[in-house]
Amino acid sequence: MEEETPRQWQRRDSQQTLISLLQLDPSPIESPPESPPPMQDKELPVSSGSSTTGAPGLSGSGGRGAIFYLTRLQRYSSFATALFASIHLANVSLIPLATRSVPGSETYLLMTRELYQTPLAEPVVVALPVVAHIGAGLALRLLRRWQNMRRYGAATPAMYALHRKRTTSNKDSVRLWPPLSYVSASGYALTMLYAAHVAVNRVLPLVVEGDSANIGLAYVAHGFTRHPVLALAAYAGLIATACGHMAWGAARWLGLADGRSSKRRRMGVHAAAAGMTALWAAGGLGVVARGGAAQGWIAAAYDRMLAAVRL
Repeated sequence: MEEETPRQWQRRDSQQTLISLLQLDPSPIESPPESPPPMQDKELPVSSGSSTTGAPGLSGSGGRGAIFYLTRLQRYSSFATALFASIHLANVSLIPLATRSVPGSETYLLMTRELYQTPLAEPVVVALPVVAHIGAGLALRLLRRWQNMRRYGAATPAMYALHRKRTTSNKDSVRLWPPLSYVSASGYALTMLYAAHVAVNRVLPLVVEGDSANIGLAYVAHGFTRHPVLALAAYAGLIATACGHMAWGAARWLGLADGRSSKRRRMGVHAAAAGMTALWAAGGLGVVARGGAAQGWIAAAYDRMLAAVRL
């Protein structure tokens, strides 16, 4: 029998390998599951009682996590803020609209101040709910970004770089920050406008005069007379942003502003926000802003306060 050479061995092995490959039955290759999309800024956790899965808003051991409590803190703090906004709306818009006079509305403003401007009530009823609402919103956004980092491996730079490299387009790339919804964007804008409003009407009188006993609708009217363009821009921006944020925030909690809502519902929310803005502006801009400048020593006091911020 003739002995095989090494080349013949390789040829025989190659033929056996080819035959074995041809005899294999084809089977589909299961594609790996797609990565879940980044957590949206507008997603709300759903409480599930005894569920032990690691759903958003729940801790890994099945208990309620930080998102659960932060979401409820943001929701319930808005109730107290809405109550204060309703009282304030009556003071600065509805009552002046009914009396058609700034001096005639000051009495009602002084009466309602006893509800929310005492040394005890103001921090609890006004300041604390606002700080809790803003703080919970910021904490939720940071926490959801941290969850996206864990989900997509951004905490491990090599894994995150590999994931970014495998994405086919900018549209498919992962965004660690949750998308900024209209409610969130208007909330951040309202925070800055509200801070300026508090600084001019509450902090400035305390710093310059030592108290805010003389601050009322006449002070607002005096500011409109001295600086009409700046006052109009600030006031219009404040009420438009506040009414839009409150209307869309309430619709979001009620499930009327999600992606599945009908066009008629969304138009209804727009109409509610526009109606609130018009109602607020009717008394604020239509009556108070036209009240004219103060007279005598009170006018000098108002001018000193405005001059302190170079107005």
